[in-house]
Amino acid sequence: MHRIVGIFMTLQGLAARIGKALSWAPPAVARLTVGWIFFQSGWGKLHDLDKVTGFFTDLGLPAPAFQARLTSTTEFVCGTLLLLGLATRFAAVPLIITMVVALRTALWDQLDSLGALFGQAEFLYIALLIWLATDGPGPLSVDWLLERRVGQREPAPPVLSRSTSRALV
Repeated sequence: MHRIVGIFMTLQGLAARIGKALSWAPPAVARLTVGWIFFQSGWGKLHDLDKVTGFFTDLGLPAPAFQARLTSTTEFVCGTLLLLGLATRFAAVPLIITMVVALRTALWDQLDSLGALFGQAEFLYIALLIWLATDGPGPLSVDWLLERRVGQREPAPPVLSRSTSRALV
C-alpha cells in the first residue's frame, strides 16, 4: 500500500512540475482564441454594417445603426487588444458587456435552462473573458512586458502613509 501511495505522490509531483512549467499556456491560448474570434467577427461586421444594422433592427434594438457600429468597433478593437495582450483587463470588459447583450437579445428565446445557457458560445466567451480580466493575459503578452519593465523601477511612494493619515484625523 505504501508503495502505491509513493508512486501516486511521485506522479502527482511530476504533474505539478509539468503544470508549473506550462502555466504560461492557458492564458495565452484563451487570450489568442477569444481575441481572434472577436477580431474576425468585428472585421466582418465593419465590412457589412448594413447587414448588422438590419439584424439589430429585426431584434428591435434602439438606434440599430449606432449599435451596429459600436458593436463592430468594440469587437474589432478589443479583439485586436486581446491578440496583442495589450490592456487585456480593460479590453475584456466591453466584450463581456457585448456578450451579455447578445445573450439577452438575440439568444434569450433559446435559453430555457442553465444547460442551454452554459452551452452557448457567448457564455463561454464571458467565462474566458472574466478569467482574463481577473488573472491577466499571462507572460506572452505586451501587458506582461510593460509590467515587467515598470516593475524594474522603484515603486511609487504611497499617496497617504499611515502616519500622514493619522495626522489628518
